[in-house]
Amino acid sequence: MMKGACGMSPRRSLLAVVVLGLAATGCGYIVPPISFDTPTPSIKSQGWAGIVTNVADASGALHVDLSIVNNTNDWSAMDIAASKAKVTTADGKSNDCGTAFVGTAVFVNDGGWYLPPGFVMKGYTGGSVAKPATQLLYVECAGVSKAAGEKLAISYSYIVGPFNYYVPSQVVQGTLNLDLDKVVTDTKYPVVATVAGLVISKSDALIDGINKCTVQLTGAKRTDTGFEFSWETKNPTSYPVYLHIGNPPVIGSDGIMYGFYESPHLATAPITPSAAGGVAGDATWTTTVAAPKDVPGFYVLLPVESQQQKFFVDHVLDITDK
Repeated sequence: MMKGACGMSPRRSLLAVVVLGLAATGCGYIVPPISFDTPTPSIKSQGWAGIVTNVADASGALHVDLSIVNNTNDWSAMDIAASKAKVTTADGKSNDCGTAFVGTAVFVNDGGWYLPPGFVMKGYTGGSVAKPATQLLYVECAGVSKAAGEKLAISYSYIVGPFNYYVPSQVVQGTLNLDLDKVVTDTKYPVVATVAGLVISKSDALIDGINKCTVQLTGAKRTDTGFEFSWETKNPTSYPVYLHIGNPPVIGSDGIMYGFYESPHLATAPITPSAAGGVAGDATWTTTVAAPKDVPGFYVLLPVESQQQKFFVDHVLDITDK
């Protein structure tokens, strides 16, 4: 469990405002009350949609490439189980598909990366921390050949943000019903629709965080391996504060979400000193994300610790000019 200011570990059972402090150092960490209400999805949610981008025969299996669209009207993480994909042929015969990668990387209890509403993606960073790899979204159905009239049904689950470490998100079930005769080859990534309520902020926007602190992206540098982001937090209060943002991923015009998933409360964040002499305390640090040099049109998907400890609200920063 990540520790609060001055090394004090937060308790899961916080029911009221808690002030953690050390009298000898004058150090403290204010944590607002934690809500134990399970969040519910938007009543206007249409769940997720799928787009078939290619259908082919592959070594005795039907191979289907696809993209997924967040139509939940909220930030959302999505996942499926491989055993829950099924293809039905024109004559009504059904076959289970044993291989399926469809979702937004890690999922369910730990949250996983959330995609903004109205965004579309076709892959994510998978593999391991030591050896990350791009995982494209696809389904393969062994023993099935490509033929006219085939349908693919994919049972999936999704959750919506914000992500609260202390409260499990409500898991919602849905089904992608895809006509494999309808292949779309001109999908535009990563934004397919303008969604009311979603704010796409300028790259240097000042974002509100926990305990009246703010965080700002002060630099976005392209490197040989991806991006290096410079961050600055400011703290106007009389207490030093940790404000976590994790290691934010990016998504660009190729529809791939780059950045190996790590729960945002686990990533290192510096302590932001308290204000002194009427001047807010500040802290700076950098994060990096691996992404191709030749891909343009990126957005930063920024989770910010807000309102209470380990409660994260997501933001989109536009770095399409980088």
